Amino acid sequence: MKKRVLVAGFHHESNSFNPIITDEKDFSILRGSELVTQVQPHSSMAGIIDTLLKAQCTVVPVLLARAVPNGIISQDFYHGIKQEILSLAEAAELQEPIDGITLALHGSMAVEGVDDPEGDLLEALRGIFPAIPLCVALDMHTTYTQKMHKQSNACIGYKCAPHTDCYETGVHATEITLGMMSKEIAPTSSWVKIPFLVAGEKSETSTEPMKTLIHEIRHIEQEPEVLGVSYFMGFPWADSPHSGVSVLVITNDNQELANFGAERWARVFWEFRNDFMFHTETYEPQEAVDVALAAVKRGESTPIYLSDSGDNPTAGSSGDCTELLEILLSQPNLDQSVSHPILYGGIYDPVAVTECLTHVGEEIELTFGASFDKVTSNPLTRKGRVKAVAHDFGTYGAEMVLFSTGHVDIVIVSEHIGFTEPELFEALEVNPRNVEIVVCKLGYLTAPHREVAQRSIMALTKGSSNEVLESLPYQRIPRPMFPLDRDFEPEFTVCW
Repeated sequence: MKKRVLVAGFHHESNSFNPIITDEKDFSILRGSELVTQVQPHSSMAGIIDTLLKAQCTVVPVLLARAVPNGIISQDFYHGIKQEILSLAEAAELQEPIDGITLALHGSMAVEGVDDPEGDLLEALRGIFPAIPLCVALDMHTTYTQKMHKQSNACIGYKCAPHTDCYETGVHATEITLGMMSKEIAPTSSWVKIPFLVAGEKSETSTEPMKTLIHEIRHIEQEPEVLGVSYFMGFPWADSPHSGVSVLVITNDNQELANFGAERWARVFWEFRNDFMFHTETYEPQEAVDVALAAVKRGESTPIYLSDSGDNPTAGSSGDCTELLEILLSQPNLDQSVSHPILYGGIYDPVAVTECLTHVGEEIELTFGASFDKVTSNPLTRKGRVKAVAHDFGTYGAEMVLFSTGHVDIVIVSEHIGFTEPELFEALEVNPRNVEIVVCKLGYLTAPHREVAQRSIMALTKGSSNEVLESLPYQRIPRPMFPLDRDFEPEFTVCW
């Protein structure tokens, strides 16, 4: 008889400094068979499903909820999705016993009134399935907790940042589920918390020290008794009592080896603590603009990309901060500095989009920006022309407009989306390859933008994803915490 494996996912990276409360309107939700037919092909869920089908298991698909990183999730929405997962899981178990569970979670979700939502969800599932294998594919930027550890048999995190190994991580987690169901393996694991906060822009895995650290743990995973090693880098833009980096070592029925490995790799990581740095060319906002304009004047290859890093929606920022845009619009004689309007992506402002949709091709006075984050920057009011419109763009069906003012073409969107692909500009009839300067609300550039960019500059702008972590108003993180605190030596406590 085929083994029945339940699969589900709840995937969100929540930025507690962002005032937006994320709820149902922000999520894409697949239910039942949609998980199999509509799942993103390179996602961890796709890896889970494909591995189970290849093993001739019966996939019992429940639900997959995903959203672009944003502010914390509303309590009502979280509990609604949680209850739906539990109810469907109970119904599936009543129909015919479930043999195993593999989940796709992010690991740094935050919910109103719930400090550890992934742990809370896992604990609730364990209440229904106290003894069957339960394994989880997690994001590399998981904030790992004792409850997550206790309620699962194995957790496996991505090893690449940017995340190009999501599918492989789903495969890895599922292989452990399959091994447990066949009684071939019996996972034992240990983890250690490291008091360290780091932004993704200082910890890309193609650069040091992460390149060396990931290479070493991949090597350790080749040992016959080691089932998996993960560095969970945590999420620095969440003020959580669980904040920090964690190392998790999973072995096959060898607790002593797991304990030794977790402590060892925590100490190795700590030794590199001063080596994490920006690898992208980085400046304060005005200087970043000056450097880019000077490069264009010298005739350097273009486009030159500027990252509006403090307001990066893919790190959960609000996407409506105007600091860097205001600097651009204040530049004298900008039309003489660049032959094409600077392309700016973008501003999340549903009200401004609605206004523009009724004036396509017209000159209007528009107020836009700072609709949600009213602390970091201010709304801007400018006269300009609505040059183009794109409807139903991307997974979240965004309405987009291109508003041109002061020799800057500004993408304004109706949904909280990531400005991650050149296709976003192309949908508005602008080819970013043909302009001199492109601005994106990102930190490090995504792979599609890197293929276009001839030079990448990061501006240390303000916002909910401010890269200068020491400037953020943390209240709840454990202390001491590097780099906020520097003169201390941690105690590495092994948990299992």
